[in-house]
Order: sequence, then C-alpha cells, then structure tokens
Amino acid sequence: MADAVTSQKLIDTDRKLVYKFTNISDGSGEASVAKIDVSGLNTNDEGTACSRVVLTQIWYDIGGMRVQIDFDASTNVPALVLGGSAAAGNVQGHLDFRSFGGIKNNASSPDGDLDFTTSGHTNLDHYTVILEMRKQY
Repeated sequence: MADAVTSQKLIDTDRKLVYKFTNISDGSGEASVAKIDVSGLNTNDEGTACSRVVLTQIWYDIGGMRVQIDFDASTNVPALVLGGSAAAGNVQGHLDFRSFGGIKNNASSPDGDLDFTTSGHTNLDHYTVILEMRKQY
C-alpha cells in the first residue's frame, strides 16, 4: 500500500503560486517527495522560467503526524516543520510570512523545488497543506 496523496495547483501566475496538498496515511509516510517542481510552472510574460519559490503563507490541518517542508538541493534544507505529536491530535493553523518578505530558499546548491517528508505517521493520520508562494526568476 501507499499513502493516498493529492497535489492540486490552484494558482500559477507571473508572481503568485498556490498549491493544495493532502495525505491520508496508511502508515508508510512520505520521504523527500517532490511537491513543487519549478521546471513545470508557467513562465513569466517574457518567457523566463521560474527558478525557485518563496513561501509567503501556509494554511494547514494535520492529524497525528508532522510534515517537514524542505528546499530541495544536493543536501535538502528544512524550510519548516508543521504539526505536532500523535498525542496532540489535530493541529490547524495559518502562518503569514509576508511582513518580512517570506521564507526564502537558503540551500547552498538549490534546484528550486520543494519536498515533503512526514514523520510520526500511523494508519489514517492525515494532512491538508495549502502553500502560497511568490515565484522568482
């Protein structure tokens, strides 16, 4: 078996990108699973490809696991970790990073992509994560 996961692109404009991700776990979890592949995003008006994204807002609902969001690179760099322990039950929240320009990719050899890794997952644990990002060229 495998976790039941979905990825849905909601907005992909010149500057803004919004994705929704879900997972209902069978207990196997996810390990460095690519969620945002910048090479597949729309180009800007000049035809330039997006090279990386900046996290500007996150909405999440997580039950029984943690979700680590990584900047993909030769050695992945954690952007942030969402969720709590299984004992915490469901954890919901909204994080807004716009006042300081967002969480920028600080990996030393980045490819611009974002990966998810889950931990502490058991059968029927879940997450819904909505990422709002600013595209960089």
